[in-house]
Amino acid sequence: MNTRSVPHGRRLRSRTVAGLTALLLPLAALVGLATPAQAAASATATYTKVSDWGTGFEGKWTVKNTGTTSLASWTVEWDFPSGTAVTSGWDADITGSGTHWTAKNKSWNGTLAPGASISFGFNGTGTGSPASCKLNGASCDGGPSVPGDAPPSAPGTPTASAVTNTSVTLGWSAATDDKGVKNYDVLRDGAKVATVTGTTYTDTGLRAGTDYSYTVQARDTADQTGPASGARAVRTTGNTDPGTGSKVKLGYFTEWGIYNRNYHVKNVASSGSAGKITHINYSFGNVTGGKCAMGDSFAAIEKAYTADQSVDGVADTWDQPLKGNFNQLRKLKAKYPHIKVLWSFGGWTWSGGFGQAVQNPAAFAQSCYDLVEDPRWADVFDGIDLDWEYPNACGLSCDSSGPAAFKNMMQAMRAKFGSNNLVTAAVTADASAGGKIEKSDYAGAAPYMDWFNVMTYDFFGAFAAQGPTAPHSPLTSYAGIPQAGFNSAEAIAKFKAQGVPASKLLLGIGFYGRGWTGVSQAAPGGTATGPAPGTYEPGIEDYKVLKNTCPPTGTVAGTSYAKCGSNWWSYDTPATVTSKMAWAKQQGLGGAFFWDFTGDTANGELVSAINGGLG
Repeated sequence: MNTRSVPHGRRLRSRTVAGLTALLLPLAALVGLATPAQAAASATATYTKVSDWGTGFEGKWTVKNTGTTSLASWTVEWDFPSGTAVTSGWDADITGSGTHWTAKNKSWNGTLAPGASISFGFNGTGTGSPASCKLNGASCDGGPSVPGDAPPSAPGTPTASAVTNTSVTLGWSAATDDKGVKNYDVLRDGAKVATVTGTTYTDTGLRAGTDYSYTVQARDTADQTGPASGARAVRTTGNTDPGTGSKVKLGYFTEWGIYNRNYHVKNVASSGSAGKITHINYSFGNVTGGKCAMGDSFAAIEKAYTADQSVDGVADTWDQPLKGNFNQLRKLKAKYPHIKVLWSFGGWTWSGGFGQAVQNPAAFAQSCYDLVEDPRWADVFDGIDLDWEYPNACGLSCDSSGPAAFKNMMQAMRAKFGSNNLVTAAVTADASAGGKIEKSDYAGAAPYMDWFNVMTYDFFGAFAAQGPTAPHSPLTSYAGIPQAGFNSAEAIAKFKAQGVPASKLLLGIGFYGRGWTGVSQAAPGGTATGPAPGTYEPGIEDYKVLKNTCPPTGTVAGTSYAKCGSNWWSYDTPATVTSKMAWAKQQGLGGAFFWDFTGDTANGELVSAINGGLG
C-alpha cells in the first residue's frame, strides 16, 4: 500500500547572494573599532577600518537593530576631515557633499528585525576617521532620542471587548508626539504580535480558557518607541487549550510545497486553517546513517521570505540567524499560540534508513533530539513524529528489523525527549490477514507515544494500472472491495484489538484524489488503461482541482467518486469528511490528521470540515 507519494519536484536550487565589489588589495594592518560611531534610539552604527594600504583604505559600517521592533530603513551620516573621501562603495548608496557623507540602504537590505545587523563597505583615500555620526538622525551609539524629536507618550491602557474562546478585540486611546505617531505595536505577554496604524486590534488564534496580558507602545515617524501602556488582563472564554482534553486536528506541512505548489506557512493562516487546527507535522526530515538529518536546508532555514510571503508581513533580512520555513512557523505560533509543531522524519522516500537507525535506538534518539532541539529553532518544535513505512514489512524498500523494532524505537524516543515533548508516529492501515499491522508490536509502543497517525488512505489507486477502480480512502468495506482489510474501520478495529487505546488513534484524511483513465464504468470496480493525468503526478490530483474539474457522481463506503469522460477519481469532500469525523467521535478516537495542506482550497474547506466535525 503506497501511503505517501514521492515529494514532487525535488531538485537542486541556486541561491542569489548580493554581489560585492571585489578588489585585490595589498593588506596592511587591520585596524580595530574606531570611535563610537553613533543611531536611532533602537539601533547603532559602528565603524571599522578593514585595511589600509598607505594611499587608501577600506572602511566598513555595521548597522545593528538593538531595539524590540523592526527597523524599516537606515541612513548613516558622518563627516570626514578634509583630504579623506569615499571613492567607491557597496551594499549602500553613498553620496558626499564636501566633507559630509551619507549612506542609504539598498532596496534589499533596508529592513532589520530586532537583533539583526547589516554591513556596507567602501574604499577611500586619505587617513582620517569618521566623526559626528548619525543613524536615522539620532546618535550612532544608541542614544536615547532623536535630536529635536521627543519620543511618543504612552497610549491609554487597552480595553477588551468581544472576548471569545479564541479572540479578543482591543482598543486604546491615542498616544501623542511632537512630530506625529506613526503606528502602534501590540504586545501579548511581552511579545509583539502586531503593528497597526489605528487604535484597535483583534487578536485571534488564542487558546480557550487562557489568561493573557496586553500592552501597547507607540512609535513616531522616526521609529522612536515610547513607553508601554498599562497592562490589560484578558481571559478567553471556554475550556482550556484545544490540544488538551479535546480532539487533535493535525495537518502535514510539506517542506517541498514551497516550490512548484507555491504553498507557504502564510497560507495556513490566510486560508483560515490556523485557527481550526491544533498541530502541524513538518515533513520531512531524513533518516540516514543511523541518524535524524535535515531534509532540504534551503527550504527549512535559508530561504529569505519577502514581506508579502511572510506570516507577519515582515521581510527576512539577509543576515538574520534563522530564515525559511522554520522562522515562518515561529511567526505562525506567535500569532496562533495554541498550535504545536512536530518535526516528522522519514516518509515514503526516506524510510529506508530506519532499519539501520533502530540497531541502536538510544543513539538514534539522541541524534534526533540534538537536531530537533537545536538552539537555533528549539522553540519552533514541540516534539517529534516518526513516519516509518514500514517496520518489519515492505514499502519503497523492505525491512526485516523484527516486530519489536518499532516499540524499541519509540521507547528510546520517549526516554530522550521526556514528558514535555510529543512523541508520535504515522503507521500503516493495512488490516488484512497477515498484513502490516500484524508485523509490529504497536500495542507495546503505545505507552511511550502520544498518538498514532493511522494512514487510512491510499488503499487503492492507479499503482494498479488496470484497476479495478476503487476509492482510495474507504471508511468501511463494501461489496466488491478489491482487498479485504483495506479500509479505515477494520484498521482502527485491529489496532484496538492489539491493545492500542482508541484515544491514541487518529483517523487519516487525504486532501487529494486517486484516479484512472480508460474507464467506461461509472460505478467502482471498472477496468482501466492507466493512471489519470494529474497536475504533479499521474494518478493523483488535489481536492481543490477535482471539486471543479470532476465533481462527485456517487459515494461508496463513506467516500466520494466521480467519472468524467474516461477518467475515474475517488476523493473526500467536505460532506464525506464530516461523516468520517462523526464516525471518529463515535469510536472514541483522539482526533484526525490529514495529508496535506496543499490539497485544500484557498479558504480551507476540508480543514473546516474536520474542525466542525470533531467539534
